[in-house]
Amino acid sequence: MIIIKTEAEVAMMKESAMLVSKTLTEVAKVLKAGMTTLQIDKLCATFVRDHKAIPSFLNYRGYPHSICASVNDVVVHGFPNNEPLKEGDIVSIDMGVILNGWHGDHAYTFIIGEADEAVLKLVRVTKESLYRGIEKAIAGNRVGDISNAIQDYTEKRNGYGVVRELVGHGLGRSMHEDPQVPNYGKRGDGKKLKENMVLAIEPMINMGTKDVYTEDDGWTVRTRDGKPSVHFEHDVCVKKNKALILSDYPIIEAAEQNNPNLNVSYYAHSMTI
Repeated sequence: MIIIKTEAEVAMMKESAMLVSKTLTEVAKVLKAGMTTLQIDKLCATFVRDHKAIPSFLNYRGYPHSICASVNDVVVHGFPNNEPLKEGDIVSIDMGVILNGWHGDHAYTFIIGEADEAVLKLVRVTKESLYRGIEKAIAGNRVGDISNAIQDYTEKRNGYGVVRELVGHGLGRSMHEDPQVPNYGKRGDGKKLKENMVLAIEPMINMGTKDVYTEDDGWTVRTRDGKPSVHFEHDVCVKKNKALILSDYPIIEAAEQNNPNLNVSYYAHSMTI
């Protein structure tokens, strides 16, 4: 069942989404080679609890951490661990919070130090595809319009693999609500978008094949060919003429640009709408 939010509920969801953005900003301030993803997990959990919220990933269906930390060929759901991050690593941090009963859930991919031009392009195109999808999140369109915009830009125009097994989703008092929001599909297909539907739109794009597999831990999803994958995610409220983005990349990007250990050379232009 798709749950339409009131304006007051959307405002509360924006607070939840913003807390995720503020937490990811703290990561952007300190992330560097030599850190471990377990250190990032602890930083995020502490920051969330200090702001009177609950890390929503922790113990969700048995998941044992507060964030997902997916490095290089890990697509999503990577377990934080004690392995030091290295120059050239691409690191996706995906996390959620529950604040005043409402979920925020989004992700950002960082590049540590120097990286190949092919990696920089993958990060740029994936991030841009997110905004192309968001442009279609307006009342009267259908889910497939979002899906097709992402697939067209990443797969058809740039030759990347679009993961099929994992999709975006509705968001609200539950972390996962209807409708599902795939990153592939046909224009005009799927559920009709109505004003004040809240969606987590999240392209998961592979440099090579679209094929993935899940490790024995039951969570960690990797690319089948071992090539890098990139994941970006925004919380978005459907509106009549222009989608309302509830989460905030500019504050993350400002911290990222001020951290000399992170690579922002892929920034080609403003990717906000």
